[in-house]
Amino acid sequence: MPLRKPPTSFNGALILSLMALSVPALAQDLPVGSTVTGTSLTGIAQFDTNLDSGGRFRWSGAGAQASLLHQFATNAAVGFQVGYDYQSYHFDSPTAFGGMSPWRNVQQPEIGATFIFAPSEDWTIMVSPSVSWAYESGASTGDALQYGAVVAATKDFSPTLSIGLGAAVFRQIDETQAFPFLAVDWQIDKNWKLSNPFAAGPTGPAGLELSYTINEQWETGFGGSYRSYSFRLDREGPVPDGIGEQRFIPVFVRLSRNLGPRAQIDLWAAGLANGRLNVKNRNAEDVVAEDYSFAPTLAVTLRYRF
Repeated sequence: MPLRKPPTSFNGALILSLMALSVPALAQDLPVGSTVTGTSLTGIAQFDTNLDSGGRFRWSGAGAQASLLHQFATNAAVGFQVGYDYQSYHFDSPTAFGGMSPWRNVQQPEIGATFIFAPSEDWTIMVSPSVSWAYESGASTGDALQYGAVVAATKDFSPTLSIGLGAAVFRQIDETQAFPFLAVDWQIDKNWKLSNPFAAGPTGPAGLELSYTINEQWETGFGGSYRSYSFRLDREGPVPDGIGEQRFIPVFVRLSRNLGPRAQIDLWAAGLANGRLNVKNRNAEDVVAEDYSFAPTLAVTLRYRF
């Protein structure tokens, strides 16, 4: 029996916090009038990592999300999500940044909605708009607004295979970014499954994960994706009112365990490849960019469905 995951495969979670509340074709599966709610808590830590020009950095963070999905017709459902993410950075003699920390503590509250419509038995359309504010402590939140939407259409080719296309289009602090992605939900056999592990959203596409169900309690998986974060910098920092950015490719291994019919814990070991830190001034002009080595990272997520 596969793990009991929250019934919400595209999601509005913050990916680096590694929260995944997926959204399959519920517009055909839940009884009309039913409501599903869920919550998740995540902790994450990237260990000391060398910067290419000299120095090191590390960061840790925590995130929380709550979601609700209501089936109001046989082929339609609507959901709402709220989330908050916090990251604390520590730099040790970063040569490229003049020996100073380019930023320290980053926050990102987010609100969003999900609309699901199934025009036929084998097609599902999803639209998920969201708004967030990404900023370092001491920055102007009024200049930290990010907004956009994820749109996807999937087709059921069999009871075990759904494939679709989607796009996440978001206005970040200084630019508009679009991330196309492939939506996959393929139960290869009773143990193996290929699916999207992460949220498609302002941080990047959904990625791919190959998972294996060990038994009723345990599941493991491995995969990867792409992520890019932007946030407004402190008004009194080294680059006042500037823009910070981090980009990387997370490659991960996951081990999950059921904690009863409604709860699940996910343990993640990841490496952040092709990483880059970038600082821009308040006019969105590049000030300095720095690459970093392969960054080892650990995370844990606890999820509960009501």
